Amino acid sequence: MLNGFKDFILRGNVISMAVGLAVGAAFTAVVTGFSNAFIVPLIGVITRGTGDFSKATFQVEGVNFPYGLFVSASIAFLITAAVLYFCVVVPMAKVQSRFTAKAEEKVDIKAALRDCPRCYTAVPAIASRCAHCTSEIKPDPEALALAGIPAQR
Repeated sequence: MLNGFKDFILRGNVISMAVGLAVGAAFTAVVTGFSNAFIVPLIGVITRGTGDFSKATFQVEGVNFPYGLFVSASIAFLITAAVLYFCVVVPMAKVQSRFTAKAEEKVDIKAALRDCPRCYTAVPAIASRCAHCTSEIKPDPEALALAGIPAQR
């Protein structure tokens, strides 16, 4: 039972996830600090507030509602999401598309056409018989090689 737990913990993806969570927490702290130090005071200046927007509150029947904390957290979230999207997601999508485009790029063997020498109808390059006049034709060797079909005799 402990061996299974040890294998689970020492698996590479669990360790990578733990490192990612630690870096994400540190990144969130940096973004929250940036938001509280620069963005929130700028909003306070623009709205002619006191400059410390995070301490804004309102009261209803003696109950205090610190809505400024929510606004500060929302701003920090938006900044974090924007930075992660534009600095991580978009570049990784571009890198991934470069590698997957080559892997997904398959040759459509039916798209390569040529004319039948007897009836001049378009037939696939790998065809050995015309579908229209049923005459025997020699398949294109390059199309056979692309399709992975051995040459016929």
